Amino acid sequence: MNNKEKQMLDILKKGREEYGFQAVKAEFEAEGTRVDELLRLVELARKADLKIGLKIGGCEAMRDLMEVKQIGVDYIIAPMVETPYALWKFVDAKNKIFNEEDRKDVTFLTNLETITGYHNLQGMVEKAKMTNGLDGLVFGRVDFVMSMGKNGREDINKQEITNMVVNVAQACKDAGLEMVMGGGISMDAIEAVRQVQAVHLNRYETRKIIFRGEAINLPTADKALLSAVHFELLWLKNKRDYYGSIFTEDDKRIEMLDSRWKILSGN
Repeated sequence: MNNKEKQMLDILKKGREEYGFQAVKAEFEAEGTRVDELLRLVELARKADLKIGLKIGGCEAMRDLMEVKQIGVDYIIAPMVETPYALWKFVDAKNKIFNEEDRKDVTFLTNLETITGYHNLQGMVEKAKMTNGLDGLVFGRVDFVMSMGKNGREDINKQEITNMVVNVAQACKDAGLEMVMGGGISMDAIEAVRQVQAVHLNRYETRKIIFRGEAINLPTADKALLSAVHFELLWLKNKRDYYGSIFTEDDKRIEMLDSRWKILSGN
């Protein structure tokens, strides 16, 4: 474990003890996490006694589901699910890969992140709560706002959007489903998250950190989000250094072979 990873581990341990960190998060979808990166993240999380959340590539990403079953994660999220049928496809896919015993140790969720999905909310909730269905929904605010033709970062914390998140939280509560809030969760979003938590909120998440829902009411909620940013920054720097070293590791041999080739070939 290098120095950056040790720093990240310290952040995770303090986050779990003081800030309400519950899990670390990766994405096969938008983030394009590679398996070797995921394994490093899993090691950090386990050493910090935290869970792992992973967003797969789609509602029927069978290979992703097979890989994460082998690796072992705690939360699996399917992105861009807009209709009850797409949600059912995810349910069907995860039930093929994870048997009844396997499913006891994993929480399955789907992202509601478009206005189309919002208009189909009741049908999706009905599919989610069926036997062997899903455990809950994740409201992805950035894509949601952009799907409405609005500016993702400027409009994300407006009351109109928060009211819609609250409506989804109420629907999840009524159906006995978990509710998770994500997308642009920063210090500017604290009030919006608190409004949702007052109705129903199991967790909220940044790009790399998943928090317990009640952590938003801690007096250190702003410091907690700052700590999550610090973790992500260190993660990206560590990733850059790792792949940078791989990129340059053969430079000397390439230079030597290139010189030899020119001599031998007469070029």
